[in-house]
This record gives sequence, C-alpha cells and structure tokens, in this order.
Amino acid sequence: MQVSLPPNGGEARSEPRRRGDQVTTDPWGAAGVAEIRGALARLRRTAGLPVAFGGLVEAGRHQVRISELSGTATPALRSLAVTSGTGLGGRAVALARPCAVTDYSASRRISHEYDAPVAAEGLRSVVAVPVVVRRRVRGVLYGALRSAHPLGDRTLGLAVDAARDVEQALLVREEADGLLAAARPGPGDADREPGAAREQVREAYAALRALAPRIADPDLRGELLDACALLAPGPAAPAGVRLAPREVDVLGCVAAGATNAVAARQLGVTAETVKAYLRSAMRKLGARTRGEAVVAARRAGWLP
Repeated sequence: MQVSLPPNGGEARSEPRRRGDQVTTDPWGAAGVAEIRGALARLRRTAGLPVAFGGLVEAGRHQVRISELSGTATPALRSLAVTSGTGLGGRAVALARPCAVTDYSASRRISHEYDAPVAAEGLRSVVAVPVVVRRRVRGVLYGALRSAHPLGDRTLGLAVDAARDVEQALLVREEADGLLAAARPGPGDADREPGAAREQVREAYAALRALAPRIADPDLRGELLDACALLAPGPAAPAGVRLAPREVDVLGCVAAGATNAVAARQLGVTAETVKAYLRSAMRKLGARTRGEAVVAARRAGWLP
C-alpha cells in the first residue's frame, strides 16, 4: 500500500516533473547537512522510529545523496544515490510530496532499484518526505520500521513536520545570504545616486536585524550581526543612553518604513511588543515621534 500526503499546504508541485525540469542544486553545503541530521534525530525521538535517514539533492544532478543515517545497523544506505522518479524517495522527489509504503520490497507502486540496500538494513515500512524550498525539492527525509506495519497518521505527520523544520531553516539561510550579498558594496555602487545607495543600506540593515534572531546557527547569526555593525557606524550616544538590541531592531524596521504590524511580522513578535520597544527607545532618545526617534538613532550611530 502507498500513502500520499498533502504537499506543503498546497505550495509544492504535486504533479510529476516533466522532462527537462530542474530539480535543484544544493547551495547550503555543510549547514544543510547539519539541518538534515538534526531533523532525523528529532524525528526518531518524537515518532519512536528505529531508523531515519536522508540527504540533500546533489548540486547539478537529479538525485538525492543519502548522507545522514540515524539508528541504522549497517552502512548499506550510506552514500546511496537516489534518482528522481526511482524507488520511494525518488518518487517523493518527482511528485514533490510525501509517500509511504507498508512493505517496501512488495510494493507495486514504486520501482525497486534499491531493494538490496533496503533489505540489508531490514527495512519494511518506510515514509519519504521531500524538503521543498521555494517550490524546489532540496532533499528527502526517510523514517522506517523493520516490520510491515502501517506507520499511522501521527508518525506521517511528524515526518512532515521534521521536513518543514528543515525547509524553514534553509529558507532563512537563503534569505540571510541574499541580504548579506545586498549589503556588500558592489562594483557599480560608486555610480549610484547617494540617496538610493543609502536607502538600500538602511533597508538591508533593517532586514538583517529582523532576520538574525530567527537563525539557530550561531556562526551565521554572528556573521549577520557583524554585517549590521559594518552598516551602522556604531553608537556615539551620550553617557547613559543605551538601546537594547530589540529596540534597535524595531527602530531599524521603522526607519525602513514598516508599520508596527509589519515590524511585528518581521521580528516574530506582537504589535504590542513592537510598540513597547518603540516607546522605550523614544524615551531613551528623548524623541516625541517615531520619525524623531529614527533621526536621533541615526545621529547617535545606532542606525545607518
């Protein structure tokens, strides 16, 4: 029996990919692998699965390389290359949606190129969930039993949740890389109007400040905050005037033209929390309005 679950809330493509469609490449390297590894450990822990494994789509190829194993008894699955459209994981890649079989070797709904390594590990009931970012498949997570028992809705749901966690982490990293690239001076920046260049810097600064708290990777978070420090000249406020990091985040959003509601969405807090931080920053800066607070923060070096 094969089970197919709804694909990513309707955003991912659910039809088979046509010849010539691009699957994707892997721009995340070791960080992406680490996200896969962490998701597999969480999946085993929450679902009680004895085995979980997975990997990312290889750069320039229509295949997933199984790089991460959790709970396996043999190395049979390690470095296995699963081509789009083949086996269970390849089918999940081709359809861009989760698929499961109750008895892998006996299933008539999948091809059987990988029966030998699957049998060597003793796997029977298996679920494969694609990791989809911006409508492109980036990898696959597998969970498995060594008995031919249906996995159940709870287990299937937890597998989907684990894949969504990876998707969000990779999406945040992609956004961060894009913002860092936008914040770095380019070869044509010298020819741009000073006002336009300044506004781009301010927008990038606000976006970076808003994104940093969402990043679990301490190295990437530190890189973002370092970029923010390069964009802003550094505080030169009078003694006793110190803004908290979240007050600076809110002011950065306000400076970029965000309303309280928009700033709340960007920062992952409530609109009331944004108002509270803004009032506190205004009080410290001696400002009566949002605009005055932004101007005072820029003069003091808190904002670019």
